[in-house]
Amino acid sequence: QVQLVESGGGLVQPGGSLRLSCAASGSFFSINAMGSINVMGWYRQAAGKERELVAALFRGGSTNYKDSVKGRFTISRDNAKNTVYLQMNSLKPEDTAVYYCNWVIGTRAYWGQGTQVTVSS
Repeated sequence: QVQLVESGGGLVQPGGSLRLSCAASGSFFSINAMGSINVMGWYRQAAGKERELVAALFRGGSTNYKDSVKGRFTISRDNAKNTVYLQMNSLKPEDTAVYYCNWVIGTRAYWGQGTQVTVSS
C-alpha cells in the first residue's frame, strides 16, 4: 500500500551539491502514518559494492551517518509533505552510487526503487 519514490539524482561535478527526495504515497498515509515511522534512512550501492547505510533519522530526532559523509550530508524530513530529504554537499567521486530510500513503519520496511548519483568531472 505504501510507495516510496526517490528523485533528485543526476550528474554533478566534484565539490557540487544535490538534494535527494523520497516521497511517500498510499492509503496508509490517509491515517497520519508519519506518526508511526520509526526510522527513515538513505542507503547506497556502488557498482561492485555492497549496499550500505548512508544516513538515518530515528524517532525522537536523533541521526547517524556513515563516517565518510559526516559533515557533508544531512538527512531531514517534512511531515506535511510525507517526504524525507538527503542534502549532499562537497560531493566526491566515491559518492557515486544508486541511492535508496528506506522507511521502517511500525515493524515493516519499505524501499524505494533508487536514484542514480554520479559525481564526475
